[in-house]
Amino acid sequence: MGKDFKDKDADMLKIEGRQAVREAFRAGRSIDRLLVQENVFDGPVKAIIRQAKEAHVVINYLPKEKMDATSESGRHQGVIALAAAADYASLDDILNRAAEKGEPPFIILLDSIEDPHNLGALIRTAEVAGAHGIVITKHHASGLTSTVMRTSAGALNYMPICKVTNLTKAIEELKQKGVWFVCADMDGETMYDLNLTGSMGVVVGNEGSGVSRLVRESCDYVASVPMFGQIKSLNASVAGGILMYEIVRQRMK
Repeated sequence: MGKDFKDKDADMLKIEGRQAVREAFRAGRSIDRLLVQENVFDGPVKAIIRQAKEAHVVINYLPKEKMDATSESGRHQGVIALAAAADYASLDDILNRAAEKGEPPFIILLDSIEDPHNLGALIRTAEVAGAHGIVITKHHASGLTSTVMRTSAGALNYMPICKVTNLTKAIEELKQKGVWFVCADMDGETMYDLNLTGSMGVVVGNEGSGVSRLVRESCDYVASVPMFGQIKSLNASVAGGILMYEIVRQRMK
C-alpha cells in the first residue's frame, strides 16, 4: 500500500490496542477504518476483525513497519481503529445525563491536566465511579489522544467530555444550576470532615502547579487527602480518584 496512513489520518483519533479497540466497537463508537497488522490472526484479533465486519468497517492490512509508523503509543498490539475526533458534549448534556439517571450531578473538572496518562486514568476512574461527565480545558492541557484512549481502557467511549476555554466560568454556570464544588489541595480540610453529598463537581489540578488560584477561589470546599508518609504529594490521577471515591462512599451512605 502506497498511502502514508500517518499523514493521511493525522486528524483521526487512533484507538490502539486490543482492549481499547474491542471496547470501542462494543460501545458502538463510529469507526472509520480498522488497521490490522499483516500475519497477526490470533483469537483476539480475529474477534476484532469479526466485530469490524459486523459493523461494516473497512479493514486495511498493513506490514508491521507501517503499523509502527502509524501508531502514536507504540503499543498497538496489531490493531488500530481510526475514529472521527470526539464529539464534545456541552455542560447541559452532562446535566441532562444525570437527570435521565435520576441522580444528582457528579461532574469531574480537570484544571489543565497535561499528561495523557493522567487524563486517561482520570477518565477511567470517573466512569467506574459513576460520574456523569468530565470538563477539560482547551489550553495547556492534553487532548483526547490514542494514549488517553488506551489508558482509559475504553472508558472514553462511555464518558461525555466537555471542553471549555475558561474553567472558572464553567464552574459559575454550573453553580447557578445547583452544583457545589470541591477541589483537591494538600492545604485543604480533611476530606472525611466535609459533606460531599448532593450535586457535586470535583476539581483536579495540574500535575505540577495544582489548582489555579481563581479556580480554587471558585470552589465551595478545598479537600485534602490524609497523608502519613515522608512524601507529601500524590499523583494528580491518584488524588482525583481518592476524592471521587470519598464522594461515592458518602452517596452510598
